[in-house]
Amino acid sequence: MSPEVLVILAICLPAASVALIWLAGSQPNVREAVTLTTAVAVFGIVLSLLLDVLAGARPEVSVIEVMTGVSLAFSVEPLGMLFGTIASGLWIVNSIYSIGYMRGNDEPRQTLFYMCFAAAIASTLGIAFAENLFTLFVFYEILTLTTYPLVTHKGNEEARSGGRMYLLMLLGTSMVLLLPAILWTWATTGNLSFEPGGILGAAPDPTFISILLLLFVYGFGKAAVMPLHFWLPAAMVAPTPVSALLHAVAVVKAGVFSIVKVVVYVFGIETLASAGTTDWLLWVAGTTVIAASVIALMQDNLKKRLAYSTISQLSYVVLAVAILTPISVVGAAMHIAAHAVSKITLFFAAGSIYTAAHLTEVSQLKGIGRSMPWTMTAFAIGALSMIGVPPTAGFLGKWFMLSGAMETGQWLAVAVIFASTLLNAAYFLPIIYSAFFRTPDESEAASHHGEAPLPIVIALTLTAAGTVALFIFPGVALALSRLLVGG
Repeated sequence: MSPEVLVILAICLPAASVALIWLAGSQPNVREAVTLTTAVAVFGIVLSLLLDVLAGARPEVSVIEVMTGVSLAFSVEPLGMLFGTIASGLWIVNSIYSIGYMRGNDEPRQTLFYMCFAAAIASTLGIAFAENLFTLFVFYEILTLTTYPLVTHKGNEEARSGGRMYLLMLLGTSMVLLLPAILWTWATTGNLSFEPGGILGAAPDPTFISILLLLFVYGFGKAAVMPLHFWLPAAMVAPTPVSALLHAVAVVKAGVFSIVKVVVYVFGIETLASAGTTDWLLWVAGTTVIAASVIALMQDNLKKRLAYSTISQLSYVVLAVAILTPISVVGAAMHIAAHAVSKITLFFAAGSIYTAAHLTEVSQLKGIGRSMPWTMTAFAIGALSMIGVPPTAGFLGKWFMLSGAMETGQWLAVAVIFASTLLNAAYFLPIIYSAFFRTPDESEAASHHGEAPLPIVIALTLTAAGTVALFIFPGVALALSRLLVGG
C-alpha cells in the first residue's frame, strides 16, 4: 500500500471499529478482541509510516476541498509521527488495562466505553496527521465530543457535573478563542497549511503576533494552561482508563501537541523570537508549572494529585516552546513522549490500587507496596520520571529544556524547572516512601489484598518498562524531535 493510503487507514480503521464493537456488544470476549485487534493493526499501520518519515518523506493526502484553498487534508510530519506513534501504541496497552479494570470493577456500559475510546483514538490520529488548521480544528472538536461520554461514564450527578465543565471549557475555548485565531490567520495569510518556518511572513506586526499567539494558546483549552484548567480536575470522576486517556494518550496531549505544531509551522520559531513580544508566555507557563505543583502537593486524593501534576507537566511543554530555541522545542517534543508513558503508568497504578484495595487517598497507602509490589514499583518509576530522575524518560525533556534556557539566558525558565522539580519530588516521594517503608494501619484495606487482576498488572508493567526504555533507547523519538526543527 502507498503511504497515502496508510494515512487514511490509520484514521478510518479505529473509526470503523466503533460499529464492530457495537455489533459485538453482547459478547464481551469478541468485543474486546475487536478492540485489541484493531489497536494492534492501527499501531502497525502507523509504524509502517515511520521509516519513510525518518527518511524525509511527508506522505500527504487531500480528502475533500471545502472551499478554495481550504481542504480536509492530512500530512505526516515528524511531530505528528511522534504523537501518532505514542497514541496508537498506548491504545494497545490501555485496552489490555481496560479489560482488567472494567471487568474487575463491574463497570456499566462497557460497550459504549470501548466504542467511544476507539472513536477518540481515530480523532487523535486525525489531529496528529492534520495538514492544516481546518483539519486540526475539525478533529480537535470531534475528540471533545467523543470523550464526553467517557467523562460522564458513571452516570451520577458528580459525573454529569464534571462532564458539563468538560464541554463548557473545551468547546467554549475552541469557539471563542481558537476559531477566531484560525479565521484571523486565514484572513491575514490566505493560507491554513502547516509549513516549516511558518506562514505569517518574515516581519509581521509584533502586536498582531502576540495577540494571535494568545488566542491559540488559550484556544487550545485541552493544554490546561491556567486559568483555563478547571475542566481537568473535574474530569477525574471518570473511570481510571478514561483518566489515562485524558492525561496520557489523547486529550491533553492534543492540546500541547497543537500548541507546538502551531508555534513551529504557523508562526515559526525565528519569527516569534524576532517579534520580541512573547515573554508573557514564559510567565504564564512558568506560573502554571509552579502553581499546579503547589496545589498537587496539597491534594490527598491520589487522582486529583495526579491531575494537578498533569497540569504542571503540560506547561513544561509550553514553557519549552516559549524559550524559542530549536533545542528547547526538541525538549518539548521529547517531554510529550516522556509524559505519555510516565503519566499513564501513574494512572494505571492508581486504578490498580482502587481495583484491588478500593483506596483513593494518599494517606491510605501506608505499606501498600508490600501487598502490591508490582503496582507500586511501576508507580515509583512513573513518579521518578515526572521528577526527572535518570534512567527514566522524564529526564530527557528537562535536559533539553534547560539547555535551551541556559543557551539564551532565560533564567526564569531555569528557575521554574529547578523549583518545580523540587515540588515534584515533594508530592511524589512521600507516596513511594509510605508505600514501601511504613506499616499499614490494621484498619486499612492495604494489608488484606494482593495485586489487581492480571491484565492491569501486565499493562502497568509494560508502561513502566517503556518509561525506562525511552531513556535508554531514545533514538527514534529524538530523531523525530530533531527533524521537527530541521535537525
